[in-house]
Amino acid sequence: MTLPDVTVTVIVYNDAARLPRAVASLRAQTHPGIEIVISDDHSTDDTPAVARELAARDHRIRYLRLPRNSGGCSAPRNRAIDVARAPYLMFLDSDDELPPRAVEVLLAAHRAREVDFAMGAVRRVRVDTGHRSTWMPHLVAEHRTLDGIEADPRLLFEHLSTGKMYARAFLDRHGLRFPEGIHYEDQLFSAQAYCLAKAFTIVPDPVYVWYIEPYAQATSASISNQRHMISNVRDRVRVQRLIDDFLLAGGYTGIREDKDYKFLKHDFRMYAGDLPHRDAEWLESFAQIMNPYLETLADGAFTRLPRPERVVLQLLRDGRLSDVRTAARGLGHGVAPRQVTADGTGAVYWGDAVPATDRARRELDVSDLELDTRPFPSAQFRHEITGLVPGRGASLTLTVRTYDPGLRLPVGPQRASLLLAPGRRRMTVPFRLDPVRPGVFEGRVLLDLATATPPVQGFDGVRHPVLRLSQQGLAHTGLLLAPPDFPPRTARVAYRSGATPHEVTVEPEGRNPGRLQVRWRPVGATAHVIRPLVRCVARPRVRSAARLVASALR
Repeated sequence: MTLPDVTVTVIVYNDAARLPRAVASLRAQTHPGIEIVISDDHSTDDTPAVARELAARDHRIRYLRLPRNSGGCSAPRNRAIDVARAPYLMFLDSDDELPPRAVEVLLAAHRAREVDFAMGAVRRVRVDTGHRSTWMPHLVAEHRTLDGIEADPRLLFEHLSTGKMYARAFLDRHGLRFPEGIHYEDQLFSAQAYCLAKAFTIVPDPVYVWYIEPYAQATSASISNQRHMISNVRDRVRVQRLIDDFLLAGGYTGIREDKDYKFLKHDFRMYAGDLPHRDAEWLESFAQIMNPYLETLADGAFTRLPRPERVVLQLLRDGRLSDVRTAARGLGHGVAPRQVTADGTGAVYWGDAVPATDRARRELDVSDLELDTRPFPSAQFRHEITGLVPGRGASLTLTVRTYDPGLRLPVGPQRASLLLAPGRRRMTVPFRLDPVRPGVFEGRVLLDLATATPPVQGFDGVRHPVLRLSQQGLAHTGLLLAPPDFPPRTARVAYRSGATPHEVTVEPEGRNPGRLQVRWRPVGATAHVIRPLVRCVARPRVRSAARLVASALR
């Protein structure tokens, strides 16, 4: 039997529904000389039957079933490596796909120059919205071959083991296998592969399709989406320590700061946005796990971060967990601190007091945010809903407090508006913010969602009101942060005298940045008559026929 050029391993566990799609993407590869190994981590659903049926259809498919569930991705990948017959190896998860030319493109990169692995662009697809993007696009923008990770340590951010084709001889030469018994195994495996490789090639072509379900149910969520579990934090930190040990033992200390920066900017940052939504017990456990590890990281890694992220890290290290929640709200969205304090040198610090230690003063110094000098449209304010009183129908009265730590707003009442657009027509609700004390304003606004104007075909989606301030002909638009735990409220609204009814729900966003969230759902005639009719009319053939009829009637 002719040996295959490439073995592609599909790992699967209780995913009978999506496994055929993944395998179909492999059977459709433009390079046919592949072996497909379905490596089953002892599934208990219909996966075994589905896998055997797939193998019966194509002689290139082999089915491998582990004798017991390993609870991770490493064991099924390693067992497949053991039985793989090809000189090049790739890995695919059962809920993802390979683009048709993935094997062809990566194999060509190997044949063009002897390298230890080749990698390409990973396309991310949001399952809930269909939105497509490229994972770490700046790292895979051009075709290049690097002689080791030191040539571009930024690649440590691209820690996926998928989207790459490995030379089997490279893995065997170094005994490189996936670490079993831990989660986030990709991060350790990829760090080792980057460091051990003498050369690897990057191509800009898409070689992997990664389906993202950010709000999947906890029982089916990926490991990365289980950040609410303290065990997830523990697993991630454990892997980082294993990477650190590997770098030290192998003499790769020159990239340690880059690796630390990647941890802070990617791994820690994934948790940071969720911190305002965690309870005190969870935050305490998080700090107990995270802080000892943060003390081992290079100082230079912290200084490369944006100032708001440095503030969150320092407050955590100082044990100021209540302040951590405040600082992390709106992280990455230009939300100002509630309060700042200046010392005698002119430095401005986050919070209501000058920090006591040199490190805290260095990290909490927010002078570089230029709160008092930014142009008004890009100034930083903080708008928080401090009260929410339901009214009749779909109305509610909001008490809004605006913090202006840079004292950009003049003394006296301020003109403000809430903006909301369920469709093309924007809803504008003006109100007044009155001064409470220097740098703090407060006002009340009646938000009646029955006065919004969704499109005739209805609106099925989510919107977040924003707050606009006006000053001397200039406008500033900022996020409106909601209380994190108020009970959702749903009302039925008979838009257009009942012709286009909707259910409208007001709720907290529940995740970073924690905005007020309004959800529209068409019901009645809108859902069952108008929207299907609009979708039908929107079809290309129907539009073409309509144009022909219109032309004939002229």
